[in-house]
Order: sequence, then structure tokens, then C-alpha cells
Amino acid sequence: MAIGRQPGNDPDLRDRLYELLEHEHLPHAAGSRFAQLVVLVVALDVMAVVLASVPDYDARFGTLFTSVKVGTLIVFALEYGARLWSVAGHALRKLSPLRDRLDYAASSLGIIDLLAFLPSAIAMIAGNSKLVAAFVVLPFLKLVRYSPAMRSLLSAVQAERRTLVGCLVILTGAVLLFASLLYAVEGDVQPEKFGTIPQAMWWAIVTLGTVGYGDVVPVTPLGKLITVFAIIWGFAMIALPVAIISTAFAEEVKRRDFVVTWGMLAKVPLFAHLNAQEIADIMRLLRSRTIETSEILVRRGDTASSMYFITSGEVEIALPHQHVRLADGTFFGEIALLHRTKRSGTVTATRKTRLLVLDAQDFHALIERMPALAAHVRKTAKARLADSGDLAVAEIEQAAHDDQPVDR
Repeated sequence: MAIGRQPGNDPDLRDRLYELLEHEHLPHAAGSRFAQLVVLVVALDVMAVVLASVPDYDARFGTLFTSVKVGTLIVFALEYGARLWSVAGHALRKLSPLRDRLDYAASSLGIIDLLAFLPSAIAMIAGNSKLVAAFVVLPFLKLVRYSPAMRSLLSAVQAERRTLVGCLVILTGAVLLFASLLYAVEGDVQPEKFGTIPQAMWWAIVTLGTVGYGDVVPVTPLGKLITVFAIIWGFAMIALPVAIISTAFAEEVKRRDFVVTWGMLAKVPLFAHLNAQEIADIMRLLRSRTIETSEILVRRGDTASSMYFITSGEVEIALPHQHVRLADGTFFGEIALLHRTKRSGTVTATRKTRLLVLDAQDFHALIERMPALAAHVRKTAKARLADSGDLAVAEIEQAAHDDQPVDR
């Protein structure tokens, strides 16, 4: 007798769920819709907690606010459980199911997913509405998962965590140093404010932080002189971690864009055979461009001056007898550059679209500088022209119809 597989142990279901929760959330994919749902739930939860703090609104809509908060906690708890279950034994992972789950639970995103519901759930069970309001920022942190910029910032902080800890150690030493100096200088003059080192530490923290509340200030000339040095040191202490994080963030964004661009160029048939150095040379020639929804990129009849790579978004190309839509990861315009034809269609953005542009002059310079690329270009062009469904065919046919010269 055949024994059926238990639904809870279905690897196909687990893999599908993993892809839904963890993949890059490409536009129009199921994961993208799920990400949008999570963002909506986060927004509703934050709005409910904020409005519930207003007595008049809480009196009128308290039940609704409570329902939203409870529903949000349930959604986040189910999501955390689904991630914890689907991450175990996934095909992309080589560790044991238990180790996979522990790695996820200990990861920064796993901790954020847990904090999104657990503290608030405990506070709600305890009936402490003030504490629930204090935890309102925790679900908001889930946006880190769905925002590339926030993920890059988190990655930058993680990459520089040791350096930032070093800054914290230096700051702690500075607090102790200046607090002990003011204790020695001002302790007898202002015993109620500097009578102990812990009391003086409050002044040191406020001064080094350049906040300067003014509730604790030195009165002796030496104490004021020490304060001047503390303020100057505070400026340096603020600038140091800011510079570290901003530099790491810029590098992270550059690295992410590099990976995206590299992956895109590697998929282009014209460049797929090139080595790493040659692709890097091409990347230096690319420039970015963003077009808004309904903006026209090129018009039919324009001279072909560039080829385009779509990094995100979508364009529609209106040809004489058909309309073609191209989205993320696709490219167009290289055949027209090769044959120096005019555009046979009008290209319009159907939504906000980011492009990488390679100018004709740079394109032809690459052809002349790289014989292997030139040979591959001719081979690729011939193959693409043989494909009747290719966009380039329409361009060449239109050029022939208009009796335009073609340079080989």
C-alpha cells in the first residue's frame, strides 16, 4: 500500500512558500503583491496605534483600533512561522533544517520579524496600552526587508559593526575622562551636580553629544576650559560614526548597482562571451537615465544614437504593425546601432523606468577596440535578424522600406 506524503512535509510547498517570502519581489510577481500587502498591514498598524493615543478617536474607534492591532500581530506571527518553516531544508541551503532555522532566527531580518509582533503581543496581553504605543516602531522596521535602500543601510551598519563598536568604546572613554576631570575640578564647588563621577557623566554625555541642555554647567575657569575641549571632542565623535556609516552605505549602494549592472550585461548576447575585465570596461561607459510614466524615450524616425538596458520598469515600443513591451533585464537598440538605421518605433515608458544607456560612439569604439566583440556582434546580429519575432527585424525591414542606406 502506498503511503501518501504528509502535507506538512511537502518540499514543493515549502519551496514555493520560500520563494514567495524570500525572493527579490520582482514587479507583477506574487512575491511583489505579498510585499505590498505587508507594507499595507504595517501602515495600518502604525496608523491605528498613533490614532489610538488620541482620547477622542480612541473613544469612538477603540474597538476598530484594537482589531487592527490584533489582526496585525496575527499576520506577523503567521509570517514569522511561515518563514521559520520554509527556510528549513530549502534546496538553496546546505545545512540541516535545525541549523537553517537557527540561522534565520539569529539573523538581523529574523530578529526584526520576531520583534514586529512579540513585544507588542506581550504588552497587549498585559493590558498596557502605553507600552504597545512605545513598540509602534518595531513593525515599522519590517520595511527594511522590502526597501532596497534600507537593506543597504542595514548591510552597511553590519559591515562596519566592529568599527562602530570601536567608536562607542572611544566615546565611553571620553565620557569617563571628562566626567572625572569635572568631578575633580567642580566637585567641591557644585557638589549637587558634580559631587560624584556618575553625576558628572550626565554632563559629559550631554556635552559630548553637543546637545547642551544647560541644566548642568561648570562655573570655574578650569571647568569651562575643559568643557571647550569636550565640545570639540564631541564634534569629532559625532562626525566619525556618521562618516563611517555614510561611506559604507555609499559603497553598499555602489556594490549593489554593480552586481545588478554586471548581471544584466552578462545576459546580453553581445557581451555574454566577454571576460570580467572587458565587462568592467563596458560598465564604465554606461550612464543611467530615468524616464517617468508616459514619457517618450525615442520616436519613430529618430536616428539611432544609443542602445538601452532596462534595470527596472517597463517600456512599450509602438511598431508599424505591432506593440512590444519590454521589462526588467531586457535591452534594445543594438541592431539599429550596428546598421545605423533610424528608429522604426516609438518607445514610451508604461511606468517609471530606469535605464542604462550606451552611446553609439562608445558602442562602435568597443567594436573597434575588441576584435572578439566585433566578431561576436556580427554573429549575434545575424542570428537575431534570422528570428522573425525579434524587434530588430522590424527595424531593418522598416529601414529597407524607407530606402535608408545601411553601413556594414
